[in-house]
Amino acid sequence: MTVGDIVTLLRGGITQVLIMAAPLLLSALTVGLIVAILQAATSIQEQTLTFVPKMVVILVMLAIFGGLMFTSLGNYTRELFMRISDMAR
Repeated sequence: MTVGDIVTLLRGGITQVLIMAAPLLLSALTVGLIVAILQAATSIQEQTLTFVPKMVVILVMLAIFGGLMFTSLGNYTRELFMRISDMAR
């Protein structure tokens, strides 16, 4: 196993993490920004007002993209298992 192979494996793992986390993080960031703007405009500083909408949006995004995320992770894991014999050389 060469250094290039290791770099390829690490790059694939990092890419996989970004693909799985991006929809959830971007949706939570967007909702948080919208709620923060509304709080600043109305001077309401309730802590649960920011937490509950983010939680709901993350759960909805998991319901929408959960299957795609786990399929992608399963494919990546299968690919890694197929390459185990090449790594041992």
